[in-house]
Amino acid sequence: MPAIHWTQARTARTARWHSENAFPPPARVVVADDRMRAATAYRLACEGTALLWQGDYHDARRLLQAMNRRITTPAPGDTPLESFRRHRRFRGHRARVLSRLIVVLDDDHALDLRRAPDVRRACTEAYGPPYEPTAVALSELLGVIGAHQWRLKGVRVPALGARVHPHYGVFSPVRGEYVDLVARAPLPTAATGRAFDLGTGTGVLAAVLARRGIGHVTATDISARALACARDNLDRLNLTGRVEVTGPTLFPEGRAALIVGNPPWIPARPTSDLERGVYDPGGGMLRGFLDGLAAHLEPGGEGWLVLSDLAEHIGLRTRHELLTMIETAGLRVVGRLDTRPRHSRAADTTDLLHAARSAEVTSLWRLSST
Repeated sequence: MPAIHWTQARTARTARWHSENAFPPPARVVVADDRMRAATAYRLACEGTALLWQGDYHDARRLLQAMNRRITTPAPGDTPLESFRRHRRFRGHRARVLSRLIVVLDDDHALDLRRAPDVRRACTEAYGPPYEPTAVALSELLGVIGAHQWRLKGVRVPALGARVHPHYGVFSPVRGEYVDLVARAPLPTAATGRAFDLGTGTGVLAAVLARRGIGHVTATDISARALACARDNLDRLNLTGRVEVTGPTLFPEGRAALIVGNPPWIPARPTSDLERGVYDPGGGMLRGFLDGLAAHLEPGGEGWLVLSDLAEHIGLRTRHELLTMIETAGLRVVGRLDTRPRHSRAADTTDLLHAARSAEVTSLWRLSST
């Protein structure tokens, strides 16, 4: 297992290294505490030195914020695609720099810092049962804590009249417009029997389909975290008798009258497992969904592709390419429902991708075999 090594009080120490961004363990580690100035911390982090925090927890959070303020946001590019590339480089650089302020979790996931919260439950939910001291980036740990709060609170889904509780590392249905599309699209005549929800995530679309009267829904995902999350949510919603969660796979065995897919919308490489809900390298999952659809649809059935056109506005995919993929897969478009995003970033003029986000449309493509 990867590990970090440092010297403290003339004693050589070590801890297992964990990074959700797949960053390698830092080669150089220095001990830092409340005396560390933000300018010094930022310089060391930019040089690749990790700062192992031994001071007050809240001072560490303030130092992280101060380091973040020193990272300059780039100007927009001449084209949406160049703006996207600058956006990705900026986010990658920021993640690397901020990840160099690190903390060590004890062998029970406790955080032994002054005024530190009890993070044991949050870390067990994200990382699994503890078994040895583990070093993580403070920025990552804050994400774990935030995810735990979202899991407790849940996200209200009006189409269900209930809350869905996202787990750490599973795409949250905070952008409800795509859920609303699935809730209002006209069901195929034969769809009350069986449906598939591919890439189920939290299980929210499978739950919507079951609540709409589908007799049996099979929900799949390739992520172990998503499978556990979907099972948890469907149990909370008392739908385990009508929704089967299986994986890791994309298509289950058999055919269905309705197959729903909501693949990641951006055909670009994710920088971590946490981004796989948004980024789909080369559009691989989109192609897999389309290419397998005809062989799994029952006669007269429909495949519902839920997809944003943000990639088209950025310049990563054209509408012609999407329609060609649909035609090549032996499918035809029988209808489409559109909606505009309601999230705050669509109105944020300081966002590098504001032009693309403000023009974005999310669509439910109704597809059938040719």
